[in-house]
Formats: sequence, C-alpha cells, structure tokens
Amino acid sequence: MSKIIVTGGAGFIGSHVVDILLENQHEVLVIDNLSSGKQKNINPKAKFIKMDICSEQIDTIFNEFRPDFVAHLAAQIDVRKSVTDPIFDATVNILGGINLLNSAVKYGVKKFIFSSTGGAIYGESELLPVPETYLPKPMSPYGTSKLAFEHYLGLYQRLHGLNYLILRLPNVYGPRQSPEGEAGVCSILTGLMLKGKKPVLYGYGTPQRDYVFVKDIARAFLLGLEKGENETVNLGSAKGTTVREIFDIIANTVGYGEEPELAPLRPGEVQTIFITGDKAYKVLGWQPQTDLKSGLIQTVEFIRDNS
Repeated sequence: MSKIIVTGGAGFIGSHVVDILLENQHEVLVIDNLSSGKQKNINPKAKFIKMDICSEQIDTIFNEFRPDFVAHLAAQIDVRKSVTDPIFDATVNILGGINLLNSAVKYGVKKFIFSSTGGAIYGESELLPVPETYLPKPMSPYGTSKLAFEHYLGLYQRLHGLNYLILRLPNVYGPRQSPEGEAGVCSILTGLMLKGKKPVLYGYGTPQRDYVFVKDIARAFLLGLEKGENETVNLGSAKGTTVREIFDIIANTVGYGEEPELAPLRPGEVQTIFITGDKAYKVLGWQPQTDLKSGLIQTVEFIRDNS
C-alpha cells in the first residue's frame, strides 16, 4: 500500500483516479479547491483537504502526509479561458505545479505522475495519429502551459532526481463530466439534448478528436505507479472521431430529433487531433477497453440520473 496525493481529485478525471487507487488498497489524500470539482465526487474513503495548489500551505500537507506518489490533475483546463486570461492559466498550470514539485522533492516523493494534454499540446499536426516524438506546437496558452510544466518535470528529474511520468490525455469523456462545464463536448451535447435545447457544433461538426473513456484513463494512473519511469506517454486510441459522429450517437441514445447549429471554430481550438497509444501499451501495458458507443451510453445515463 502506498500513500498518494491526488490533486484535482474532486474533478471529473481525478475522482475516477481516486476510486481506482482506493480499490487497489492505496491511501489517498485529495487536494482540490473545488473551483470546478465537486465534493460529492470524492470517494468517502479518501482524505480531503480543500486547498489551492498555489497555496504556501501545500508544504505543510506534504510534511504531514508524506506521500509516496503524487498524481497531479488539478489544472485550469479551459482552452478559451486560457486565450482570454493567459496569466491565470500560467499561474495555475505552471506556478501551482512548481509549488507541488518543490514539496515533492523536499519530502522524497518516489514518482510524480502528471496529467498533460495530447489534445492541445501538439497543435495542428501534419502527422496523424500524433506520436510522442512529434514536436509540440501548441495553439493556446493552455497547451503551452502544460508543455512548460512537462519541461519543469524533466528539469526537476535532472536537478533533484525526482522521477516522473507524463500522461498526455486525449478527449476524455464519461460519468461525472459536467454538462455545464468549461470542457467536455460529450457531456455538454448530452446535457443540451436532454433539455431539448439545440447544440452548437463548432468547426461545423467536422473537427476530429480522440475520445477515450474516463475509467480507461484512470487505469493508466494506477499502472504508472509501478511502470513508466521518466517517460512521456500518449493515452490515445489512434482513432479520430468527428464532433458530428459524437452528436449522432448521443442524439440516437437520448431520442433527440433536431439538427444542430453549425459554427466556426473558436480561437485556440484545433481542427484535427488524435494521438497514438502504442507506446502506452509497451511501457504501461495500457490500452483503451471501452468502445465509444457503450461509453457514451454510460455518460448519457449518468447525466440523465444526476440532472
């Protein structure tokens, strides 16, 4: 049994990471400021401290809990917000992360597992699916801040010997993703259709993304406790799915008969991005297990039951 701090553990993905860690008999402490996460998402078997990752009190928490591992998922995740307020984005995603790194080094953390982005870090790639070796050219402050923190992880490994694992996530969907949230097209479309409202498909429904079910993503964090030393790994399905295809599956599931509104892409958004998963299989023994249709049905059922 290991002691693990999960930042952002009240959030959509973070709460599923907490669940799988607890299922495997680890001791978990959640740090979350509840700015977007919900306390009801937190597994009652986990300890919880409401705190911002930028707080000076982070050091005290590490000192008292003495974690073996950190799973860092707390972040500013809204691409559009990062464009309008890049200083806030960098404050949370870079300075908040460095705050955690300093404590991780000071208190002898064995490995720091970071939730990065495969959707925003690469930019518009000429190579699809995009491998980890592709030179990142992010199109938003959000993607840039995530990339900057990846470099800090490499630096802290070289300077202080802190082991890390970078997991570059695709478009993650599933239960607990907020239909009113700042990100998550699957839940947003579902929420609108269940209310009988007309969804807007940006990029005229043609942008392609890589959709992986949240419980599959959470499993990679568990595997990363034992595997993937100082590696950067895509958690992709290597398949692109258009927003229109997502819309059609959800509409068919909820019985929505209207046509969507079509609009151009918004600033900072990428037209097409889907990422590889073969390195994740080699390094972690990980691959997605949930097919898109059954994952979307579970997403719809959760939102229907909780709205």
